[in-house]
Amino acid sequence: MSVRSALEIASITDAGVVRSFNEDAIVTEPDLGLALVADGMGGYKAGDVASGMAASIMVSELKRQLREAAPTADSIAEILESSLNRANRAIHKAAQANPQYHGMGTTLVAALFHDNRLHFAHVGDSRLYRLRKGKLLALTQDHSILHEQVALGLISHDDARTSHNRNLVTRALGVETRSQCEVQDQTVEVGDVYLLCSDGLNDMVDDVNIELALNALQANLPLTARQLVMMANDNGGHDNISAILIKVLAPFPAEVQSRGLFGKLFGWLK
Repeated sequence: MSVRSALEIASITDAGVVRSFNEDAIVTEPDLGLALVADGMGGYKAGDVASGMAASIMVSELKRQLREAAPTADSIAEILESSLNRANRAIHKAAQANPQYHGMGTTLVAALFHDNRLHFAHVGDSRLYRLRKGKLLALTQDHSILHEQVALGLISHDDARTSHNRNLVTRALGVETRSQCEVQDQTVEVGDVYLLCSDGLNDMVDDVNIELALNALQANLPLTARQLVMMANDNGGHDNISAILIKVLAPFPAEVQSRGLFGKLFGWLK
């Protein structure tokens, strides 16, 4: 079984109610077992340049590096980090070279499934959640002023929901010469549902209601994705909203996944 047939994926992105254009970028590559969400920022339309660059560079770099050698758990972590660093350098260089793009950057969360493990990387406050046996868990911790204040006990979780600092990130791709990303991995179980999203979703819909929606509608992932966007918009839709849902349908052994992946890339399989 290939990774494509082991996963069900649905994705959606929406400008929201307030914004006139969408600075989010989303990518799903089922043959790679890859999904990512990037949330751009910085000036009129510069944000969508940053998020678009991050998404395209990440995908091309991952494809290039994964085809050079059979991936292992250790090498996938290195590949994710180096791909993020490549994207960071390109965005930073473009921002320095063009005054129109000065100050642009993007948050990003990426997930790569391999050998019944999920490898994920994130920078900023785009999030990755896991629903397992009905319980929702955030697998990423926001790189934000607000998260640091909550962690230090300077502000309560309740007050954090309405804080003016909730969109101030402490890390992003493109704002410095080198990115400070986090890369992790964990075991995947059949039946898991994973959600990658920009903060336009989780700022408008709290984790309790995200969990309720996933539990109620996960049998129809496209409907679930649309419902999450509708909930965010009904609650104000103050930002762009992006969501990718991934359901694990079956195990995907490493040797079978590798044949499926590399066969697709090189045309070995018909």
